[in-house]
Amino acid sequence: MQSRLRVQGHPIQPMLVTFPYGLFVCATIFDLADVAGGPAFLGEVGYWTTVAALVAAALTAVAGMVDLWDVPPDRTRHTAITFNLVNAGMAGLFLLACLIRADGPNRGASPILLVTELVALAVGGVGVRLGARLMRHFEASRAEPTSFDALRRGGGPTVEVVRPAPSRRGVRSAGGTPSPW
Repeated sequence: MQSRLRVQGHPIQPMLVTFPYGLFVCATIFDLADVAGGPAFLGEVGYWTTVAALVAAALTAVAGMVDLWDVPPDRTRHTAITFNLVNAGMAGLFLLACLIRADGPNRGASPILLVTELVALAVGGVGVRLGARLMRHFEASRAEPTSFDALRRGGGPTVEVVRPAPSRRGVRSAGGTPSPW
């Protein structure tokens, strides 16, 4: 199975998922420094980093939903759905922390919100594990060239949006009757 959304043959969603994860980790580090007695502006930076991570998570979720349409209905689909739900859970916990902080004077973090963010990162760790399992499954059949010759060959588009293959069911044969296959 290949992703519908890809850049030079590589699926976009695994590339996008690193942005919210990285931004959520950075936001938690800023909030940890703020709670530990650092300068007050670190709480504000943590807040806005969380907002950026939530936007990135929303874009990643859209790409994940597009890819989910083509996952075969087996254990892999269950893993993909769980992966998307875990990521949504992590984003939901950060959204909760972000909404609570929105009315604060300098949007600083509190120890309770920091614990919430750490729990959300732990949930995100489960998502990373599930994402790695999905990548191993989907990329197992893909043979990557390991030399610089792969960089020299061109010709194809850089960004592709691929439509699914048409269904063979209901296609009329030469005699005008629907094909059972």
